[in-house]
Amino acid sequence: MSRFVRASKYRHVFGQSSKKEHTIENVKVSNSAWDTNYISASGKYLAINWNASGGGAFAILPLPSPFHGINGFPHKLPDSLPLARSHTAAVLDTDWSPHNDSIVASGAEDGKVMIWKVEPSAFEGWAQEGWEPEPFDPVLRIDASPRKIGQVLFHPTAANVVASASGEHTVKLWDLANPEEPRIVLGPHGDAVQGIAFNPTGTVLATTSRDKKIRLFDPRKGPDPVRVTDGHAGIKGSRIVWLGDLDRIATTGFSRMSDRQLNIWETGGLGSIKSINVDQSSGVLMPFWSDNHILFVAGKGDGNIRYYEYESDSLFALAEHKSSDPQRGICFLPRRALNVADCEIARAYKIHANIIEPIAFIVPRKADSFQADIFPPAQSLESSLTASEYFNGKNAPVKLVDLSNGVTFSGSVSSPAASSPPPSSVPPPSRAFSAPAPAPAAAPAPPPPQVALREPSPSPPASATLPKQVESPVRAGSVDDDLKSENARLTSELREARQKIRNLELQVETLRANARKAAQALLDGHE
Repeated sequence: MSRFVRASKYRHVFGQSSKKEHTIENVKVSNSAWDTNYISASGKYLAINWNASGGGAFAILPLPSPFHGINGFPHKLPDSLPLARSHTAAVLDTDWSPHNDSIVASGAEDGKVMIWKVEPSAFEGWAQEGWEPEPFDPVLRIDASPRKIGQVLFHPTAANVVASASGEHTVKLWDLANPEEPRIVLGPHGDAVQGIAFNPTGTVLATTSRDKKIRLFDPRKGPDPVRVTDGHAGIKGSRIVWLGDLDRIATTGFSRMSDRQLNIWETGGLGSIKSINVDQSSGVLMPFWSDNHILFVAGKGDGNIRYYEYESDSLFALAEHKSSDPQRGICFLPRRALNVADCEIARAYKIHANIIEPIAFIVPRKADSFQADIFPPAQSLESSLTASEYFNGKNAPVKLVDLSNGVTFSGSVSSPAASSPPPSSVPPPSRAFSAPAPAPAAAPAPPPPQVALREPSPSPPASATLPKQVESPVRAGSVDDDLKSENARLTSELREARQKIRNLELQVETLRANARKAAQALLDGHE
């Protein structure tokens, strides 16, 4: 074993369970055997697949946190809740829009995809005497497939674009403004689709399937995958997640001997560059990526949440949040909604038994000021493209928000995805999709200094119909632009200075630790 310590800001990250008054009890989770997370979160609400009679339903609840939610939120849910009930069969998956915290998509066994908008008035008088819950009504119904819809996923940069995976073994992309027919159909796959994930700019879609294959699609180039490779050898559930703006994906699955596995793949030729046998439990592993370069892995049927730091194509185990309560499902809160004052770098919502338990992952720091080195910019609520722009081939970087001041700016520009190689050709070893160069895990790169800062746009107004994308007018040649440019430069210089100071502190800490190790080794040698 090495005597030297690897420098890392996240070595001492720990998971902290919430107090009992911030948990939710009397939760009636769906009994469906479909492999899903059962729960999803936006910056304001939770969606939980519900065990309801008379068709399919899911519950929508405000976040149980002192920093979110509404007054009078009950620790124990009443037996009567305002449910989203319009599906005629069990709801299998839900996903919140990354551009509006009040819009959620659902997919069910009835082959429908439905879009719902949560009005704040839905929770007025919550659980008070005489309060009568009113069920939610969808703002849009899509006949997506004659078979069940197993996964739904919003596009990360284009507004009002949703992907659905169906029992037809295909993935369909929908423009919610014109939902009569899917705009793009990908596949078919050789068997049921088990996991889908967009890269950060939404130019590439990755899937895992029960046929043990991993596929990469450039959706606007055609229905066939541009890369295919053999995935995990086991037939049990396999999941997939994109590692941020890196040209890497992570998958979880099982080996032939039923070992639970965690693999890292490069997207140029879909070659495996890292494989970890986690353990021999039977529950599916659910992966979640954080832009801190941390990969969280939670296992169904056990109470462990493992987390690894990604650096130079290696995964370094940081720690493990252990619990005696086995989780049925789990989701993570969008990073823009975290409590940065407490150095909370991630927050999970875990379902066990009939309880939803928030778990905060915290970096212990004594300083009271904003810790820029552990809070890289997060994805903002602003979309970068309209649906029509995306389907017409336009690309745009994701909009980011500085967590220290709430200012929104554009991220790095990604090049379009590479076209599909001829079937007879061998995939080149270079990157298939041009993406920003990966930043070192120990020091995430600050945003470019010459971006034009903009104030965050207000949330879309509440209405009965799905909100349309509205382009903000571009202001040029004004004094405000000069001030914003200067503000951008100063903000970037301050961020770089803070980063350099923190890096020097880490180097000093590492040198001291190594000096202690060396001194101890000399003493042991003399003895």
